[in-house]
Amino acid sequence: MDEYISFEQIPFGSDDFADNPEPRCPCVLLLDTSISMGGMPIMQLNDGVRTFKKELSQDPLATKRVEVAVVTFGPVTVESDFHTVPNFHPRELETTGDTPMGEAINTAIDMVSRRKKEYKEHGISYYKPWIILITDGAPTDDFRKAAMRVKEGEASKSFAFFAIGVEGASMDILQSISARAPIKLKGLMFREFFMWLSASMKMVSSKNPGSTVNLLPPSGWSEL
Repeated sequence: MDEYISFEQIPFGSDDFADNPEPRCPCVLLLDTSISMGGMPIMQLNDGVRTFKKELSQDPLATKRVEVAVVTFGPVTVESDFHTVPNFHPRELETTGDTPMGEAINTAIDMVSRRKKEYKEHGISYYKPWIILITDGAPTDDFRKAAMRVKEGEASKSFAFFAIGVEGASMDILQSISARAPIKLKGLMFREFFMWLSASMKMVSSKNPGSTVNLLPPSGWSEL
């Protein structure tokens, strides 16, 4: 009987490196859940995150390779550490508190550094991590150190940082934080944005780590 047990299938989308030695494509969602996001914005954001999971779930390779983590602010809360798509279960987000954006960015960068270290320790190859910041406001804390770390991280190709400004966001401050131009969301088109993000993640995770990938244009959901 024992000889058959060893032929058990690898758990689909397992987080365990021994079970799933596929290269990993980490993505941190940094989501503003301050009071000003209340009402329709947070409803649409929740719908967008669910869409993200659903879209990625339909791609067999992405389900094994993409790892999603969620950090909300404020206060800064790690809602979910890195999980492959089948084990990523986004909970319904609610609004509370102010906008400690600097602390949230620092938390995300620390999480990415720690995860990359874990990949290296287990001999797992990985793609450049993505950090996605979505906010409708301006930081209520000191964000200078975070901005410096974002610029340094981009320069050393440690991660890619994308800043998405919802109506009311201080685009000037986002510009000073992000090494690449921040993008303004058209209305509350979170769903469309997450469709773009999932399509981008599928595209990246289908290549070999280190390959050059031309990102899809942010059409349909951004104010250009």
